[in-house]
Amino acid sequence: MRQGLAVRAKLDAADLERVAVRMLENGDARLPLAAQQKSREVVNGLDVALAAIAKLARIDVLEAPLPQRSSAALAALLPHAATALAAEASFAPRLLFLPVSGPYGMGEYARTVQIAHAVVQRWPAAQIHFAVSREAPYEAHSEFAYTLLPSSPTFHTPEVIALIKHLQPHVVVFDNAGRTAQLRAAQRAGARVIYVSARPRQRRKAFRLRWMPLIDEHWLAYPQFLSGPLSALEKLKLRWMGRPVVRFLDVMLPAPGPDEAAARAASNLRTQPYVLVVPGGGTGHPGARDAVQIFAAAAQALAARGTATVLVASAPGVDAHEGPCLQTLPRLPLIELIALMRQAQLVIVNGGSTLLQAIACRAPCIAVPVAKDQARRVRQCVDAGLAVAASLNADSIVRVATGLLDNEPALAALARRAGDLKLADGLGIALAAIESQFSPLAVH
Repeated sequence: MRQGLAVRAKLDAADLERVAVRMLENGDARLPLAAQQKSREVVNGLDVALAAIAKLARIDVLEAPLPQRSSAALAALLPHAATALAAEASFAPRLLFLPVSGPYGMGEYARTVQIAHAVVQRWPAAQIHFAVSREAPYEAHSEFAYTLLPSSPTFHTPEVIALIKHLQPHVVVFDNAGRTAQLRAAQRAGARVIYVSARPRQRRKAFRLRWMPLIDEHWLAYPQFLSGPLSALEKLKLRWMGRPVVRFLDVMLPAPGPDEAAARAASNLRTQPYVLVVPGGGTGHPGARDAVQIFAAAAQALAARGTATVLVASAPGVDAHEGPCLQTLPRLPLIELIALMRQAQLVIVNGGSTLLQAIACRAPCIAVPVAKDQARRVRQCVDAGLAVAASLNADSIVRVATGLLDNEPALAALARRAGDLKLADGLGIALAAIESQFSPLAVH
């Protein structure tokens, strides 16, 4: 009003009407703004912001994504561009992964290992470090450095803080783990903080007002139709705080490659349709300690009926004897497991990440909830027509499987709806997000 850009009206319908009618009748409704524009131009702040970002990020040098760049193309843009590209290739980011870990489950660990592999492919000199529980039901992967803790990193704040101070990582990834003091320690060390939530409780924690300033990126581990869209309150908090960036990872799925041929060669049943049974590495939860044996019993029963069956055990020593129609395999690298999923007539999985991976492979699925949080996920997939449910009982699994195998239209409908879903590549989303955390200036 002081600048002559507006006139006053009270928060009252009658006064709003009176002022508006008076201005319209006088024909001067736009005169104040027009007069102001003559004296001073109003600049588009978005253009100013983008120009500043471009200058800071050196977009004039590193404009295209790395796979599209070439030394010749960069050299044409800038005399030192080829040197910049070489420096970027040798960039050695330090990443610390802190997945929740304990005596049950390994979904968080498997997810972070996939991300770590993608980071190393992107930056071969990257330094990767894991902190995991020594109680976890998996072997520490020797290709990455690791620190073993008595239990999940969530419960060992002093050790985690000491590790952050020692490693001085560029990025710390908390997957369903973390305490306020740990996030603050990462921020004090100058690290970018990524928090991954796979359960509603962890999602609520990441949207707490005292946590949001400590997190740069918040990744929701599952697609939006499972995780649920952002609520009005979450959107309000994001607008108010201005951070973190929120992304849905959808599904972690390695791209098809030459390794698939080796994976198919691992199965003697590859020449005929087969059922793939995958208990998953997260079995053994309280109330479902015999899950691996139940999946194995179902696989044996299917094989006894003459159905070609491949059982991928979650651990050595599973009580399943091979026969003419049954082949057992040890736990496989994900690229090999995905290859088997793509070729399977039917996939029987638990309700964890493996279920989403099978759906992304357009495989007809039977989902068997093992952990508590899997039951809701299985219901959602069943309601969306993406899977058929079975209870954690060998007879139930066999009954549902034989019913589907005898119903070709039902199998085709499951595969079609899985293909229509068009899940995004969560691994690519994660890698692009991590890359955005590194300033191009740091490369030089």
